[in-house]
Amino acid sequence: MNITFLGAAGEVTGSCTLVDTGSTRFLVDCGMFQGGAEAYRKNLAALELGFDVRELDFVLLTHAHIDHSGLLPRLAMLGFRGPIYATPATVDLLSVLLPDSAHIQEKEAEWQLRHRHRRGRGPQGVAAPLYSVMQAQAALQLLTPVPYATPRQVAVDVTVSFNDAGHILGSAWLSVTVGQGKRQRHLVFSGDLGMPDRLVLNDPVRPPRTADLLLVESTYGNRLHRNIAETEDEIVAAFDRTHAAGGNLIIPAFAVGRTQELLCMLIRLVRQKRLGAQKIYVDSPMADLATRITLAHPELLDAESRDLLAWQAAHPDRLHIEFVADIERSKALNAVRHGAVIISASGMCDAGRIKYHLRENLPRSESTVLITGFQAAGTLGRRLVDGARLVRIFGEQIPVRARIYTVGGLSAHADQAALLAWLKGFATPPGRAFVVHGESGAAQALQEAIRTQLGWPRVDLPQRGEMCSL
Repeated sequence: MNITFLGAAGEVTGSCTLVDTGSTRFLVDCGMFQGGAEAYRKNLAALELGFDVRELDFVLLTHAHIDHSGLLPRLAMLGFRGPIYATPATVDLLSVLLPDSAHIQEKEAEWQLRHRHRRGRGPQGVAAPLYSVMQAQAALQLLTPVPYATPRQVAVDVTVSFNDAGHILGSAWLSVTVGQGKRQRHLVFSGDLGMPDRLVLNDPVRPPRTADLLLVESTYGNRLHRNIAETEDEIVAAFDRTHAAGGNLIIPAFAVGRTQELLCMLIRLVRQKRLGAQKIYVDSPMADLATRITLAHPELLDAESRDLLAWQAAHPDRLHIEFVADIERSKALNAVRHGAVIISASGMCDAGRIKYHLRENLPRSESTVLITGFQAAGTLGRRLVDGARLVRIFGEQIPVRARIYTVGGLSAHADQAALLAWLKGFATPPGRAFVVHGESGAAQALQEAIRTQLGWPRVDLPQRGEMCSL
């Protein structure tokens, strides 16, 4: 059996692993590369597997985030027709995320064409969408839901179980059994693991006692998140500072997961009277749909979040949430000069309506930008976190005068301590362990921590294109 690392090896995005058992070929995730000038080129080449994609038998999907799912439409466009197995909530979220990903690409290409036309240039150099909205919708027909903790035989020699990873709604780590008898192998793919004791979702389920192969994420493998109490203090400080300065508070947030966690946290702060009455604008149609999907799966929510949502529904005068769908309403928010709290996507600031709100508010010293999540290298959000005083948005140079707050405790990813705590669930070290889905510093730090603190002998850092055999 061969395992080939096609993405998220030595970097965070583009999660995709090829498993070839000798009789069955399948992918675990099929994610889009994001951030940096090379992302588009890597996405074009990502599915050059050395064989026809129609020879793939199926895909196992850990969760709905685009860096894990975003190339599924391209896979189908290239001829894949097999099933894509995922949890029911992931299937629901993908019905929103994949068409939205295509829509953003189409709009970006249209904008580049208009921009070049105004400058008297031709279409050369404009990045064509990786797939269309229609192709994204076609890929949705391949999705096959599998509930948590329900072993599913997906091939003669392959059985998979999806287990709650606590990262976003429907996220899972995968337990995959390949072969039978003495040749049976047990593979574990962590996907993205969430932090324990957090709002909205339940804690990640513990891993099995042992495995022959483990792939574990390392997004924050070199960091410890601030605790929730400190995080809430930072959020309150950002609200107070913005109110005193007379500006707007702009919060880039991932439409899935982060927006819902932020809303629950704001409900809690208002309920505790740490914040006064608030009106929150959620300017993201996708976040609106993702929130509706979240509410449609109450069985996946933790008890505290269900209680907070019930309280908010009974006290809309204390915290009013407006989901902004209409584009004209979104534009009108840019005319608001003070008092607006706007949560908008995308979370890394590289696409979506957030770019318009940043263009309007970054030059204003009285406004605040609250960064609430991981910002990949090369993204606009990363440049803001790194202290850039001038950024380019829609081809314009925008000065950064707004106050930039970075809240470190809201990540949907487990930090180093949480990753190690989850890994301690293995009674014996896996036969082979690979640290993936992390920039080099984070992956190396987690590798060293696993070796020194857990005593595991075989922990490796794969590179893109590398193959290992079991």
